Amino acid sequence: MRSAHLLLAVVSTVTLAACSSSPSATPSPGADAVARIITGDGPVTLHVALADTDAARERGLQGVTDLAADDGMAFLFDAPTRTAFWMKDTPTPLSIAFWGTDGRIVAMRDMPPCTADPCPTYRSGAAFVGAIEANRGFFARHGVAVGDRVAIVR
Repeated sequence: MRSAHLLLAVVSTVTLAACSSSPSATPSPGADAVARIITGDGPVTLHVALADTDAARERGLQGVTDLAADDGMAFLFDAPTRTAFWMKDTPTPLSIAFWGTDGRIVAMRDMPPCTADPCPTYRSGAAFVGAIEANRGFFARHGVAVGDRVAIVR
């Protein structure tokens, strides 16, 4: 747990220094932070609300009907987990990318809306310390792949 926090702090500090002069590195209104994904084609920026408590992670993006093209939510965990995600009462189709303690994406999934029980669950297939939800197809459109690095800049 401590090494995951240390790694995230180091990656975030380095990324913050790299982003400090870029206007896209500033969280948009309603966003708490910026997720910076380093792909083979260069960096991808996503403005994210943070879900770093049990209540915020449980609520997620439920009820959100309009998510800006470069907005999303980052789910942060204190230790590696294999928690499942679901789309109960989330009307916006989403994609999710899970990352491990080394900051690398370990899995990505597409998740359609679900308005009635039982809703399917979505798992990474590997332990992870964070996940980002964005509009469905965001990661594919921006060339994000398994193995790319994620940093959260507050």
